Amino acid sequence: MQYCLGPGDGTASIFDAPFDLDADGDGVLDAVGLDLDGDGLRDDALADFDGDGHADHAVLDVGSPAPHWFTDDGAGTWALAADPVIRGEPLRWFGLDGAEHTGTVVDFDGDGVAADALYDDNGDGIADRVMCAGADPAGGYRAAFVDTDGDGGWDVRLVDADGDGSADSAAELD
Repeated sequence: MQYCLGPGDGTASIFDAPFDLDADGDGVLDAVGLDLDGDGLRDDALADFDGDGHADHAVLDVGSPAPHWFTDDGAGTWALAADPVIRGEPLRWFGLDGAEHTGTVVDFDGDGVAADALYDDNGDGIADRVMCAGADPAGGYRAAFVDTDGDGGWDVRLVDADGDGSADSAAELD
């Protein structure tokens, strides 16, 4: 599996390592054990759950009663998980109408699919991005909303019309 890590200064290194850990407990090796949180224990992991050969999940404290999961949002960044166990409090987010909500399992765009993913990139407790899942059972996101100025309101809508994983259009929101 390939994965990329850096010290936070803008530099990074790409690694390639064989699976040596079963991160999701299904009996199949799907992860590489590492010490990601610097506690001196090799109890963290990067996992490839979509089978593409690249790390798409990170977990801190594998095997503990409360592991902390993070996902690669598709842009190559490990977004803060929208999980109150990890955050210590529920993630807040604003709907397109400006109404405030809390929670992690959401149907942000009202399409009946409650699988839209919220991300808090700056750690202020308010969602900065939402990835709207499509109805396709294979997964993927068909649209995203981004708060570009950190005020809690949505500024840009991105759309992946052809399902290839890249935005095909962007529109500023009022």
